[in-house]
Amino acid sequence: MIRKLIILCAALSALSAHAMKINAAGASFPYAIYSKWFSEYSKQNPDVQFNYQPIGSGGGIRQLIKETVDFGASDAPMKEKDKKKAKWPVLHVPMVLGAVAIAYNHPEVKDQLKLDGPTLADIYLGKITKWNAPQIQKLNPEMKLPESDILVVRRADGSGTTKNFADYLVDVSSEWKQRVGTGKSLRWPTGIGAKGNDGVTSMVENTTGTITYMDLAHARKNNIKTVALKNKAGVYINPTVEAVSASAKGFTPKGKELTGSLINSADKDAYPISALTYILLPMVEKDQKRVEIYKFVEWAITKGQNYAKELFYAPLPEELSKKVVKKVKSL
Repeated sequence: MIRKLIILCAALSALSAHAMKINAAGASFPYAIYSKWFSEYSKQNPDVQFNYQPIGSGGGIRQLIKETVDFGASDAPMKEKDKKKAKWPVLHVPMVLGAVAIAYNHPEVKDQLKLDGPTLADIYLGKITKWNAPQIQKLNPEMKLPESDILVVRRADGSGTTKNFADYLVDVSSEWKQRVGTGKSLRWPTGIGAKGNDGVTSMVENTTGTITYMDLAHARKNNIKTVALKNKAGVYINPTVEAVSASAKGFTPKGKELTGSLINSADKDAYPISALTYILLPMVEKDQKRVEIYKFVEWAITKGQNYAKELFYAPLPEELSKKVVKKVKSL
């Protein structure tokens, strides 16, 4: 028996040593489902192993441009200036949909606090500094809110989650649009920074009075309270998989690209800060590693979508999924 185990371990070790290793880096927003996909795919294809570093969308784009990874990942499409820096054309492949949840920690503030866009913008502009500010109390007349400070937490690294959050604030606040704008990195008027979704999650979990934005998976897995956010139709919507899917009704990709925005959808059931997340494929000369990467991507956008809901992501809309599959099959 022992001899058989030794032989089995040796065989597995040899297999691992000869497995193709694919390196990737980027967004932390989809890390939960990417980890699941990499694990499940490697179980079915033990000759392919993945090393993914969730260093943020900005970091993933930088590593892609430096050619230190086989593919990048980002929650925001690359800017034209970044595309020009890349040695090769880069294909954006939408992988899944998610919510940027507004999460907070205050024992005296009940779950599903209601906020609207202008009020959230004023908190991040540093104009609203107390939990019982009149603007927040007006939206939550049934709650007795505490007279304590709000501690704003935001990302310190280049982040696609930040880009999607800022896109929303630009859409709902002219002052935010003029003073701050949007991007993966911002000149924040207030708050303290933390790296990655893991970093902001840890800071909010351990600090009373904090508010931040993070992917829904981090909020739910860590039992952090989230805001019901008023959407364009005037309905307060909790961040859920169903509300994210509603934001993608009628979604059409931009031009020939497979990219586009789900921010502040007009659908009455839509969560207003919903987003696509992308794998960034450099269109390098096709070799065996490229073939394996394309096989994985096709698996992830078909069979892999079945893992989305249990991890608090929404599968790609059917029409978009057809276009993405067709594109990947053509590579």
